[in-house]
Amino acid sequence: MYIMRKNSALMKNRSKNMIALVLLVIAVLALAFVCLFIGSSHMSFAECIGALQKKGSPAQVRIIWNIRIPRVLAAIIAGAGLSISGLIMQTNLNNPMASPSTLGVSNAAVFGANLSIIAFAGGFLDTGNHLSGYTVGANPYATSFMAFIFATISILLILGLCRIRAFQPGVVVLAGIAVGSVWTAATTILQFYATDVGLSAAVIWTFGDLGRATYRTDFIMAAVVLAGLAYFASMSWRFNALLSGDAAAKSMGVAVDRLRFVSMLLASVITAVCVSFLGIIGFVGIICPHVTKRLLGQDHRVSIPASALSGSILLLLADTASRSLGNGSALPVGAITSLLGAPFFLAIIFSRKGEHD
Repeated sequence: MYIMRKNSALMKNRSKNMIALVLLVIAVLALAFVCLFIGSSHMSFAECIGALQKKGSPAQVRIIWNIRIPRVLAAIIAGAGLSISGLIMQTNLNNPMASPSTLGVSNAAVFGANLSIIAFAGGFLDTGNHLSGYTVGANPYATSFMAFIFATISILLILGLCRIRAFQPGVVVLAGIAVGSVWTAATTILQFYATDVGLSAAVIWTFGDLGRATYRTDFIMAAVVLAGLAYFASMSWRFNALLSGDAAAKSMGVAVDRLRFVSMLLASVITAVCVSFLGIIGFVGIICPHVTKRLLGQDHRVSIPASALSGSILLLLADTASRSLGNGSALPVGAITSLLGAPFFLAIIFSRKGEHD
């Protein structure tokens, strides 16, 4: 009788999780469709439909196909990537405050982008303080590549240092804070010597902006995110075992140190790719995993796809808000996610405090 009840409960739980995943997929598709009709150009619904069918004016077709669709795809892909990266970081480090940028990825990417913009495009080593010279010399792909290179250096440096202490979670977090502060200090020194044009361009780059997405950048992000998602999904039971502690996971045959190294490396690479193309987009990797685990439980077979979908939903909502509130121009989506994330972050802190009390 007990076994029958247990099996019935498992079936109900699986059905609930499947329904939740289906609803999340529907929500992503519905929001993606709605996002195509919102923007600063104030195109009507009929004009947007016509542009989707490539029957509108050339400007309208260009807005839909060259600006809005790449932007929507970037929101879906980057939201999913940042969310699953945050989930994997939280699981590996057993720290609910861990984020995709725990290994100093964002700090290093900002330094790399600043170096590219200030030193080689719009600053003292090339075009001086002339805006026209900056527009000629600036290369967004070179900036993204430099940001990715330094983010990768930071990842490898911290993971290399942590191998000395067998990837103890506390050591990883502290190493990330220390190395991240070094990148921040280097960025500050670089900006001190920048010209006005170079400095403003560097600061603008740090704003999380989906408007710089193109089909090419979307394809690159999608390839990395899908590869990471496939790997994490295949390791779901190992992540579930890790929730019980290192000793329990090892007793089940899980190579804990190798799992931490590979999964944290891949999660950080996903973050590095998204940040290098879109700038800093905060809190997606903290909010979505927490909401997913609170509603659907800790099972990574469910939480990994659910976190990816919820990340896409959050970034689509944030992008819609940024274009609706911009009064003719889109606000940085990173600012919107931070405005949403800060109260949520405080709620997590105080709710956990209440639990201990």
